Amino acid sequence: MSLKKEYLLDIPLDIGSMNEFVLEVDKKINLHKGSHIIGVNADKINQLQKYDELKRIVKNADIIHPDGVSMVFASKILKKDRIFERIAGIDLMQELLCLAEKKNYTVYFLGAKEEVLEKMQTEISSKYPGLIIVGSRNGYFDKKDWKQIATNLANLKPDLVFVGITSPKKEYLIEYLLANDVHSVFMGVGGSFDVLSGNKKRAPLWLQKMNLEWLFRLIQEPKRLFLRYFIGNLKFLKSIVHEKIKT
Repeated sequence: MSLKKEYLLDIPLDIGSMNEFVLEVDKKINLHKGSHIIGVNADKINQLQKYDELKRIVKNADIIHPDGVSMVFASKILKKDRIFERIAGIDLMQELLCLAEKKNYTVYFLGAKEEVLEKMQTEISSKYPGLIIVGSRNGYFDKKDWKQIATNLANLKPDLVFVGITSPKKEYLIEYLLANDVHSVFMGVGGSFDVLSGNKKRAPLWLQKMNLEWLFRLIQEPKRLFLRYFIGNLKFLKSIVHEKIKT
């Protein structure tokens, strides 16, 4: 089976099981054609209303997965019944690391603080001992460094590049790299590096199953996430209501 498309709030989401997403990424890797995987949640939808260029990039991405319970909620309100499960970015990343280890695909990590990056690679190497990591770079660089990053990646030719920097800089950088002879599969992974390094805890599985992972994160980082989760979610809800009225 292959992924299906479903439009939600004007975004062409890919719909399928975790296994179907992994199989689709596997196909992209074997085509040796640069690709962009983007996760969409309430915060991303809000950003798209602010940044036209980001919206264009997201809509043209090769794989767009529903990353967040907010997307499942919106699909129910708007009667988009095919969006039946959330494909969390950190879960998809770990499945792709398993795939890379199994098939000897090479990986590269881009983003986060140097100490976080090093700690994460140590943890990942322990969990996936056969994984081939061809390089990494922390996320502290300027736009003037993009050309050098592109040259380095073009030489290394990693199959998968995981990018853990903030949006929309992340999406703009990936588009630049794809346009400059880097033929890797890129995946933006937000704060996954912090979790996989052990610097931040992920919500217990029972909270994830109750769709309350966001609450666990809010308790951990109330100052940073309050506006995003409360003000941002109200803005997202407003978008859903407007879409519902239109239909």
